[in-house]
Amino acid sequence: MRKPAARWSALADRIDSATPEDRDRSVDALRVFAIVGVVLGHWLVTSLTATDGGLRGTSPLVHMPWLAPVSWVFQTLAVFFLVGGHVAARGYASARERGVSYGAWVRRRLGRLFRPVAAVLVLWAVVAGGLLLGGAEWDTVRTLLRLVWSPLWFLLVFAVLTAATPLVARLSPLWPTAVVAGVDLWRFGFDGPQWTGWVNVAAGWLVPYTLGAAWARGAFTGRRPALLLLVGGAAATAGLVLWGGYPASMVGVPGAAVSNLNPPTLAAVAFGLAQCGLALLLREPLARALRRPRTWATVALVNLSAMTVFLWHQTAMMSVTALGLLVSSDLPGLHTVPGTAGWIAVRLLWLPVFAAALAVCRSAFHVYERPRGHRPRPPAPAPAHGPHRPGTAAPRASRGIRTGDGPCLGWPA
Repeated sequence: MRKPAARWSALADRIDSATPEDRDRSVDALRVFAIVGVVLGHWLVTSLTATDGGLRGTSPLVHMPWLAPVSWVFQTLAVFFLVGGHVAARGYASARERGVSYGAWVRRRLGRLFRPVAAVLVLWAVVAGGLLLGGAEWDTVRTLLRLVWSPLWFLLVFAVLTAATPLVARLSPLWPTAVVAGVDLWRFGFDGPQWTGWVNVAAGWLVPYTLGAAWARGAFTGRRPALLLLVGGAAATAGLVLWGGYPASMVGVPGAAVSNLNPPTLAAVAFGLAQCGLALLLREPLARALRRPRTWATVALVNLSAMTVFLWHQTAMMSVTALGLLVSSDLPGLHTVPGTAGWIAVRLLWLPVFAAALAVCRSAFHVYERPRGHRPRPPAPAPAHGPHRPGTAAPRASRGIRTGDGPCLGWPA
């Protein structure tokens, strides 16, 4: 029997050899970093504390505001939309070249986006009903449902922007940025109604989405535009936080008067510009690192389960928390109030357990991520194109191992 390391090396070599030479692997790596950032961020800044009546949600950011810089690392949604805009714009252009209608293109892309969502909604509807019938408090059930379903707003916004790709692909990011600035000025400067802030849900995430579309057109062939995004976005974020009254945390904090994320503020948009600039600067180093078969195979395999990981990571965390109650209702880092640095250290020890539970969820629900009628295909030979240059539109990849055919962000089909 072959050793696991040898089997993994052989699989990595097969994936590497089946990947077209013209594929921009840095796009896949940025997507994985964004997914991992969201997952780890939720696992670190979300806590379920045990009470006499059940479970209540809280955050270490409430008890330890000095942890705000953690949100700067793990709030990676701008990179999601950057990559999504890049791939959607490139995919739609390719579809037009092949004579595929807009209707067929958008149905296929959105169908792959929402099929896995149905499994989450159905399972948690059943679970919620069972908990209520079993006598669980409504506040506990509502807390659990909020954690599971709150990430779905992202998919709804992303679906709308994907459907609007033909209209927004050539839109300048300056326009949605100006909308966000105007809405914030109205809300915070002139005491306008707070509901107007929800205009920024579309406008705020349209900024990185249009940057991704510009990337697909070759707008970031050099390092200077990306460097300007990074420096300018970072400087604007610092100014808005230090002198503009915006919170330092880039994620929502329970009980805070203002959230940078729900809805997005000008500070969140500026921070997203800095993230996008950094992501674009990292393309070449990532492309070099991904020439190693094992590194590339890891990225490719995570991408194949991207939607499942995104949709089920909160369920994995909550499952571990609930099962822990069978042992004790006061397990450190799991059920206790996140109010000390010691909680953080213990929480880190729980992350591998959450990851193991997520692996179980992935095995159970990954089937819903595959397109209908999908059957594995034998590796196809790579096309005779030269290596792809980061920042230029890549030719359509041939069908080998389908490393780029993930449903979550609309990457190439």
